[in-house]
Formats: sequence, structure tokens, C-alpha cells
Amino acid sequence: MKAIVYEEFGSPDVLELKEVEKPTPKDDEMLVKVLATSVNALDIIFRSGATLLFGMTKLMAGFKKPKHKILGFDVSGEVESVGKKITKFKKGDLIYVCLRSPGANAEYVCVPEKLAAIKPANMSHIEAAAVPDTCGTALTGLRDAVTIKEGQRVLIFGASGGIGTYAVQIARTFTTEVTGVCSTSAVSMVKSLGANAVIDYTKDDFTKNGQNYDIIFDAVGRKVTSYSKCKNSLTKNGIFVTVDPESVFFKYMLNKKVRGYMGNVVAEKLDYLRDLIEAGKIKSTIDKVYPLSQIAEAHRYYEEGHPKGKVVITLKE
Repeated sequence: MKAIVYEEFGSPDVLELKEVEKPTPKDDEMLVKVLATSVNALDIIFRSGATLLFGMTKLMAGFKKPKHKILGFDVSGEVESVGKKITKFKKGDLIYVCLRSPGANAEYVCVPEKLAAIKPANMSHIEAAAVPDTCGTALTGLRDAVTIKEGQRVLIFGASGGIGTYAVQIARTFTTEVTGVCSTSAVSMVKSLGANAVIDYTKDDFTKNGQNYDIIFDAVGRKVTSYSKCKNSLTKNGIFVTVDPESVFFKYMLNKKVRGYMGNVVAEKLDYLRDLIEAGKIKSTIDKVYPLSQIAEAHRYYEEGHPKGKVVITLKE
């Protein structure tokens, strides 16, 4: 089968299209034909060999050489065959998945049953491949890390990014008071996703406008914003939720007003999201689509910063 392989850490130039052996599923796995996948922050971290989370990323990705030769965590595809212990799926099922170990940048990948769910019927594979990691992460932050509810004022910082576009929509399923923060070029898009107010950060600083929020959801990380910058914009019982785990674990571990929202995206979350998608409450915002052979270009575009929505890789001819 064809796959994108990397033998060493580095720039997108280390990614090569090669012929590799087709994987064989274990008894509790399915062999899935990958029809689309997407580029996520974790792909960039693994490929570059970055040391984050006190070395935990190196533990996952490898120290001197890549532990996993094939990247890709999101899958939308078709079940090719199932192991003996598989009970929920059969050959021909269309599924979407967030893998815990990478391998989706290939024509086939083995998928554990507990990580898979039936793909939303009203989404293409390109749209569905954008969902698992980033939309699942947004769900974890808004539903699990905090108890979001009707009437709360929620601000999404980075509302036009991969996580942010979904966070706006998920927040709207709980409360009507959703404010998005983004650049000028994304204002109309963020409004179309359901934000009842949008702040253009190139013109206004939300931390200085006198408004207070019950939840400030940092969908960017990378220390672009922080609790110390935002704390005066929180209500008395307000919570700052961030995708930057280093801030949570290092600076604010004992601060009850700061939460992190890393978490495994399992079948339950994908089923929950599918119901919202099929009800028309969530859609994917796709910035660019690349063929598998141009995945290095996709990584370069992602690393340039500020994609509006998701960067997706298609394996369909």
C-alpha cells in the first residue's frame, strides 16, 4: 500500500510517499481503507520531534528516531475486514476514528473497535475526517472540563481555527451567549457558525473591554493568551479552559479557575458528535484539501499559521 513515511525528525521535507506492507488487524481491530484524514497539531509535534509536556511528547513520538513511521490520527473510511472479537462493525461500514497511535497517512490502517463510530450520514469523508481530534477536543473542553449550561457567557479565543470552529458550534448547543475572537478575515465565518458576538483581535482586546465571561475557552494554546491575561475578564465563578497543558500542569495546577482539556476521543464522544452533526448543529469548516502525495505542502501550510478551519488530506482518486 501507499503511505507517507518519515524516518527522521525535521521539516515537512522528511515526509516521503512510499510503498509499505499492508497492516494485519488483531482480533480486536478492524482493517480500514482510509478515504480521508487531516493535519493536526500532534502531527506537527511528532514530525518535528518537539519536546513538550516535560518530554512526554518525545516519549510518545520517539527520542532519536520516530517511534511511529506513519503519521495521521484522524480517519474517515470504510471497514475492509474485522477481527474475531469485533461485534459492532462489519465489512463495508463507513466509520470515523481518532487514533491514539498515528498511522492514518496511508491507504489502510488498523483501528480498535472502542475508538470507532459510524460516520455522520450527512458528511462527506473529507468533512468527517476533520471532526474526530479537534471537534472531540472541543467537546472535552466544554462538556467535560467544565459544566457549560444555558445562560452562561462563553468566549472562544481562536474561534476560526481547527478546534475553535467546532468549539463555537458546540458551545451554541448549550448556551446562546457565545462570543468568538478571531482575525478580521474570519469574522463573517465565525458569525455564520453561530457566535452571537465576534471580536476582531486586530482591532479590540477582549481583556480590556470591560466584559466578563463564565467560560473563556482558549482554543489556540502556544501561550498566545493565558489565565493571567484573562482573569479579570472572568466572572466570580468563571473558568479559564485552555488547550495548553503545560500552563495547567506547571503554572496553575492548584488553581481551581484553570482547566485543561486534553482527553481521549473514544466512540462515545464520536457517537455524541454524530448526533449533533446529523441534527444540523455542527458542520466542518474546511480550509484546504490536499492529496496524500502533497502532504508535505499541507504541513507547510498548517505551520504558516491561522488556517481557517481544517486542513484535510484525501486518499480518493
